[in-house]
This record gives sequence, structure tokens and C-alpha cells, in this order.
Amino acid sequence: MVDLSERVKEIKKLVDAGKYFTINRGRQYGKTTTLNALRRALLSEYEVVGLDFQGLGNASFRTEESFCRGFVKLILTKLEYRQNTVPEDVEEQMEGFISAKNKDSKLEDLMRLMRRWCRASKLPIVLMIDEVDSATNNQVFLDFLAQLRDGYISRDTDGIPAFQSVILAGVTDVKHMKARIRPDGKHKENSPWNIAADFNIDMSLSEEGIAGMLREYDLDHHTGMDVEMLAKQIREYTNGYPFLVSRICQLLDERVSVRRGLTSAWTRIGLEEAVKLLLSENNTLFQSLTKNLNNYPDLKASIRSILMEGTKITYNPQQDEIVQMQMYGLIRNERGTVRIANRIFETMLYNLFLSDEELKNNVFARAGDLARNQFVTDGVLNMRLILQKFIDTYIEVFGPLDEKFKEKDGREQFLLYLKPIINGTGNYYIEAQTRDQTRTDVIVDYLGQRYIIELKIWRGPRYNAEGEKQIAEYLNYFGLTFGYMLSFNFNKNKETGVKLVHVGDKTLYEAVL
Repeated sequence: MVDLSERVKEIKKLVDAGKYFTINRGRQYGKTTTLNALRRALLSEYEVVGLDFQGLGNASFRTEESFCRGFVKLILTKLEYRQNTVPEDVEEQMEGFISAKNKDSKLEDLMRLMRRWCRASKLPIVLMIDEVDSATNNQVFLDFLAQLRDGYISRDTDGIPAFQSVILAGVTDVKHMKARIRPDGKHKENSPWNIAADFNIDMSLSEEGIAGMLREYDLDHHTGMDVEMLAKQIREYTNGYPFLVSRICQLLDERVSVRRGLTSAWTRIGLEEAVKLLLSENNTLFQSLTKNLNNYPDLKASIRSILMEGTKITYNPQQDEIVQMQMYGLIRNERGTVRIANRIFETMLYNLFLSDEELKNNVFARAGDLARNQFVTDGVLNMRLILQKFIDTYIEVFGPLDEKFKEKDGREQFLLYLKPIINGTGNYYIEAQTRDQTRTDVIVDYLGQRYIIELKIWRGPRYNAEGEKQIAEYLNYFGLTFGYMLSFNFNKNKETGVKLVHVGDKTLYEAVL
């Protein structure tokens, strides 16, 4: 486990200040794990009531009476084995909600009982509700939120007893719940959760946190791993997405180490194998992402445009499509620009979109697959030959480049050709910092070796020289000597093929199509 103590300290400050707030993050982003750690940290100072709305069926949200009954049942179940937690008279009244005594109970009655409990409790009460997504598409839950809001306001203005803090956790935020419940646009003037404090705490796992986890593992297993290198690489692949970090480490421990042994598993090559295994899975997180894309065609088109066409979209928190992409964990805001959340998601989505093309009987996917055996010698990928064969195949199929050509077409065809060659052994990803309408860097990891291929449109010798300088600097950043360039050139008198170019101490293979 990554140490979450610093994150918990920051969240506890909100609780100590009496704030009500919501933790909204994508699926399997560590919300429940964080709530459990927070609960343990609060127990000495607060009465913590942790509920999970997955324990309530749909019937519990049909009427106020059924909600009151289900809500109280959850509380009593949670507190059943704690001694002297609920005052006897309060517990008796709670039982009344479950029995026939309170047949027509309303939310006002429930909140009146909660106020009595808060007044009688020896410790301030903190209410945590996980999986609030289970309450979407119903009005009763929104009315319950409104009751909590009124209690919060009355507490601060009139001193009326109320929960010390209320924490809601889920993927869908309350604003989207409201929109889904009232599709006709007839919204309440005030949001039922407009008293919520901003929750700006970083829930991702830092490089330092990952390194600490790896050190603990190494103390137990004595792998001799390069902790700092692996922590940096895992962070670069995942951007700290908790499930992805955990799953990669689990695959290294349970599967890669079985094949390679512990010492060989916890290396760069072992990590690449774990990433390859992860990308070949159909796990619940990937299923959730693809389901959301299929449910929202416009959202899918936007993601495809970012990846396949290099489209830059300005981050706008008022744009519903962007809000949805971020809510589902697909994107992040990077200096005002929409970026895919991490490299794992990028590659998974590239594979998804390329598979769509493969299903159309794309000739490049077949050509790369048929020729794959000639591109590897003693475990080393012959990237120069791959570029040459790609050029030959492209000309054979499409002929010379014409005005209809767009860089995204070349990028897509090259990836379709490359993917089956490295599939099963290597990984690839697109460098987000350089992906735009003028330049794309494809980075391939293959058996511990890294290959960088710059794809670009030919715009003259001067522009090409600048590109050579850029990729040389990029190679220097990665500590590499060899690099590759693939230019799409529209000049009629061009010379196609691959040539060798030296830029300082770097060697480039420049391919021209």
C-alpha cells in the first residue's frame, strides 16, 4: 500500500472545520480506500458513520418512507457491534422507522431524529456515504441532500445540532445527478449541495509514494530493484491513477515474477511486460471507460480527435462534454489544455480505435503482421527496416501522396503497420507533449530498448533541420543515441526511402514517403 497519511491529514482539516464536501473521481481511483483510512484517523475524535449506498436497493428510493427505513437500517447495521454508540432513546426511535410505528415517516422526521442524535452524542458525528452513484435518477435523494444542506445552514446560523461533517463519494457529482433527474431542464434554483466545500486534494499517487511502497516490498522480497527508476516509470505510465499503479505492481508480483524470477521481474523489461499484460486485459476499469464512450458518441468522437488527429481542446469547466470526460477519469486539465489522463489510457484507446480500423480489413494491419518475423534480430527491433517496408507498402497500396492526405492518415496507417509487429512483446505510446497537427513522437518500448520515431509533414529543408534538432534534444533527454524520423513529403521530385543523418553526437534514420 502507498502511504496515504498526508492525504488523510489534508482531508481531516476539512472535517475539523465542519465542512460538507464531495469526493468525485473516476472508477477505482482509491475513493473507498481513502475513506477507510480517513475513518481510522477520525475515530479517536469523532463518531464516524460510514455508509455504502450500494446496500440500498432501488425500492429504497421510491418514497421518503422507504428511504428513511433503508437509511436507518444501514446505520443500525453499521453500529450494531459498537457499545454505547447510540443513546438508548435515539436507538429506540430508529427502530421505530423500521417497524410499523413510523409508517408514514418523512425526511423531516429522519432529520429531526439525526439532530437529536447529534445533540446527545458524546462525540461530534461525521457521516460518510460511499457509492452515492447508486442514488442517481431519483428525487428522494436530492430532497435528502436538501435536508442536509438546511441542517448545515441552521447549524452555522442558529446553532442547531447537525453532523460535524458530511462526505459523499462517487463518480457522478451532484450537479450531474440533478441534470439526469430533470432532463426537461426544470431545475431547482439552488443546487441541493451548494454548501459543499471545494475538494482540491490530489488523489493520485505521487512518485515518492510509489517509491515508498516499492521499498517496503523490497524489504520483504529482496529483489534488488532500482526503486527510483521503477517508481518514475510507473508514475509516467499511470500518472498516479491508483488502480493502474496497484494492478501493474500486482502483475509484476504474481505473473511476471513467476516467468522471470523476482530479480528479473522488477526491472524495466519486467515493467514493460506487466504493462503489456495490463493492456491485454478487459478489466472492470477498462470496461467502464469503453461503456461510457459507447454511451456518449460525441464524447468518443472528441477523444478520437484528440488522439488520432492531434486536436487541441481548451479546458473549459463549463463545457458539459469536458466535465463528463473528466468525471469518468478519461482526461485531465494540463495547463488549460485537455489531455488524456495517462499513457495507459492513451494506449488502450489507441488500440480501441485502431481495432475499429482493423475490423474494416485494413491492409496495413495485415501487412505488418505478415512481415513481423523479419524485423527482429537477437531481440533487437530493426526500426530502419520497419520504416522502409512501411513506405514500400504505402506506395504499393495508395501510390504517391496526394492533396487529400492528412497527417492523421499517415499516423494511423503507420500505427496499424507497427502494432502487429511489436504486439505480444513490446508497447508503444504517443508523446502527448509533441502530438499536434505538425509533429508526433511515437515511443516504442521493446525488450528494454526504447525507440523514438518522429512523424511529421515535410515543410522544407529549414523546417526539417529544426525537426532534426528537436529530436536530437529529445534523444538526449532519454539518454539515447539513435532516433528515427518519418516525413510525409508532397514534392513530386522527392527521393523516397531511408537515409542516415548525423546531428551532433546523435544518429538519425530519416525516412521520406
